[in-house]
Amino acid sequence: MSPRLQLRWPTGPTAPRWLWWLVGCVICTQTALNLARPLISYRAISQGGDALAIGLITAAYALLPLVIALPLGRLTDRVPRLAPIVVLGITFLALGPVLLAGSDSLGMIASASAALGLGHIIFMVAGQGLVARFSDESEMDRNFGWFTAGAAVGQMAGPLAAGFLLGEATGAALQGATSLALLIAAGAAACGIPAAIGLWLAGGEKPPAQRERGATARSPIGSLLRRPGVPSGLFVSLALLSAVDLLTAYLPLVAEHRGIAPSAVGVLLGLRAGCSILSRLLLSHLLTRWSRRTLIVTSALGAAGALAVVSLPWSGPAAMAGALAIGGFLLGVGQPLTMTAVVMAVPSDARSTALALRLWANRVGQVALPAGAGAVAGALGAAGALWFACFFLALAAGAAGAGRRD
Repeated sequence: MSPRLQLRWPTGPTAPRWLWWLVGCVICTQTALNLARPLISYRAISQGGDALAIGLITAAYALLPLVIALPLGRLTDRVPRLAPIVVLGITFLALGPVLLAGSDSLGMIASASAALGLGHIIFMVAGQGLVARFSDESEMDRNFGWFTAGAAVGQMAGPLAAGFLLGEATGAALQGATSLALLIAAGAAACGIPAAIGLWLAGGEKPPAQRERGATARSPIGSLLRRPGVPSGLFVSLALLSAVDLLTAYLPLVAEHRGIAPSAVGVLLGLRAGCSILSRLLLSHLLTRWSRRTLIVTSALGAAGALAVVSLPWSGPAAMAGALAIGGFLLGVGQPLTMTAVVMAVPSDARSTALALRLWANRVGQVALPAGAGAVAGALGAAGALWFACFFLALAAGAAGAGRRD
């Protein structure tokens, strides 16, 4: 590997061991979450749940994060120690799969789903807030890149582990297989607790940032949204995340209409995820050549072009693989950069609140955009949902291009 293409490992003056411990926490928790979530529907079906019940259980996962994200962000900005909040999030992420494994009613399944959603939002707000607090401005893009790379590893490993553990199980055997898989998910999440303790010991603690002169103790959300760079950062973030969700949901349908086997779809989605991981590991190298703003615009616009290629009716597996490799790389670039863009646009004592606002906006986008994509797909077919994603990615690129220069 030439020196120009070498990965830039997380080093620097701020005790880099804390970043390694945090990435370990992220991999453990995201693997557990993405192993457990696909199994929720199986447990609901085994208890006689129908489409409505599954929809309500899914809503239970999303409801608490929407309610507590912003208050949690404000709390994270104020408290002197973030590692205990990280441990609390991990605890809920381990508790959720245990509740699912022992569930004997739809109500208990909904409670377990809510515990997973609560654990996820607590961990992500505290983890991202920790990166913002510990990182120097020159290192923030790189550190967020490694944080999101760890998340992408878990997002790829979790479903693969679920498929391996379930195998060809059906009926009563499926019930036992899901219980075992859920207990393994709980164990994977629990493995993050020693990493969180190592994070606490390795990084020490850093007090919250002092309020900037003239700032109020609690910056209103409206004032944060009016700061240059925040609205465009939020919009790009939700567009990129929703594009990944829509691709994951609709690519199997597009492939089925074109006679592409499900196994090939799994390879295509895995290729997308792998390229996203690679781009996040190379983020420091990319930032030495291009500005953050240029990379964000390229991420959204290039991803839109890649999804457009996938949507074309004559695209076969080879063309789709090439497009998803490029699109996955670009989709991976944008998310960590929007974290830094939002953090740098707000007062230093409101960074965790801004990151929580970003997570809140992402969750709203994950609810609203798929609804719109479903309506388009109903009229134009499954590929219409991907065209819908392309449209929003192009809008996001325009918003980022018109925003503040870094």
